[in-house]
This record gives sequence, structure tokens and C-alpha cells, in this order.
Amino acid sequence: MTPIDKPGVAPAFFSCRDMHAYYGESYIVQGVSFDIREGEIVALLGRNGAGKTSTLRTIARTDTPELKRGEIWLDHQPLHTMASWQAAQCGVGLVPEDRRIIQGLTVEENLVLAQIAEPRGWSLERIYEHFPRLAERRKQEGVTLSGGEQQMLAVARALARDLKLLLLDEPYEGLAPVIVQEIERILQGVRDLGITTVIVEQNAIAALNLADRAIILDMGEVVFEGTAREVLDNPDIRQEYLAV
Repeated sequence: MTPIDKPGVAPAFFSCRDMHAYYGESYIVQGVSFDIREGEIVALLGRNGAGKTSTLRTIARTDTPELKRGEIWLDHQPLHTMASWQAAQCGVGLVPEDRRIIQGLTVEENLVLAQIAEPRGWSLERIYEHFPRLAERRKQEGVTLSGGEQQMLAVARALARDLKLLLLDEPYEGLAPVIVQEIERILQGVRDLGITTVIVEQNAIAALNLADRAIILDMGEVVFEGTAREVLDNPDIRQEYLAV
């Protein structure tokens, strides 16, 4: 029995339990715990410096921050015992704020590179079906795409792996409203496919309109967990923790 199991209760698809993480001596993630059901979109929100990106990076098992205590479970797999490449093999896909499109490679080469190691996810044909703009630009160098197109490529590259948990860090940053709407349409399609998604986003209203639930962090701790609608309908919560 795993620590998230309870007799007679099905464990959550994804769970963090008392997660503590540090950048050097800086205590960033301070006992974060939450559960996510399979196929949900969760908005992970908070003011600048609340610990949102650090929480995503800890879940993805990046080198920093360092997890000092706590457990992270995805589909019964203990991510807290893994390196980042092992977490990726278990289905974790992190799309960082800077997107990390590989310079010198075309759109298609960026996608093919993501599929070198097993387990593979979507085929190129399926990716191009869902991302027709990438199909049009498949021979174009990835770093020369517009910001919105680079975001599409970063999401598509994650889907090129066998993905269970998609972690998005500021997917709307710097994008025009019409492009934000296109990214939202893509993410709604990802949800329809049953892929669990966590979005960190300063544009809280846009994230809440897309999400099923919201988790709000303040100073590295969870201060609110509930439905997205609860946050949208509660100006006091938005003002206190999101300044919107």
C-alpha cells in the first residue's frame, strides 16, 4: 500500500504530500500538499515569488530546487525517488517559461528528437493534425517561430512523449489575446484527451476560465484549494492572493 492509499478509497491520480524544496539555503516550497484527479486541469496560482514555478520544477524532478522532504506520486509511481529523466519516462512533461526550443533544429527535428527515447507518445501525423500551424512550418527553424508558435511547439514536443501529466509554466506570457485563445483551444483539446494538466500563469483570470480547480500558493504554502469558479466568484480571495 502506498502512502496515499486509504482503505476503501481510490488514491488520487497525482498527489504531492508535504513537499519541501530548497534552492541552496533558500526554503522555497514549504510543505505543499494537493491531489489531482486524472484528466483535470488545475490552475496553480499566486503572486510573484509564491513558489509556483518551484513547485512545478520539484514535481518534474529538475536539478533545482532540491526536494528535501515529502512524496510525489503519479499513477502509483513514486516520482520523489526519481531523476528528471526517469520522471519523464513515467509521463511527466514540463513546458518551461522559456520553452527551450533547440536552436539550429527545425520544427520537425525538435519533435523527432523528443521521440528518440522510449516510451513515445503522439506520432508526427497526429501532432500535425492537432497543430496544423506546425505542419505548415515543419521545415522552419524552431527558434524563428513567433512566440505563440513556439508555445505550440513546446506543448507538441511534450505530447510527442507518452504523457500523463503536463506542467505548463506561464504558457500565455507575452502572447497577444488572439494567440492566447488559440493556446486555450489546444489545451482544451488536451483535456478532452484525458491528459492531466497543471498551469502556472500570471494571467489568473484566463487560467481560471480554462481550469477545473485552483490551488493558490503564498510564501511557498497552499492557502486555498477549490474550484476555479469559487475563485472567479470571490473577489476577496482574488484581491488578497492574486491582486486581481
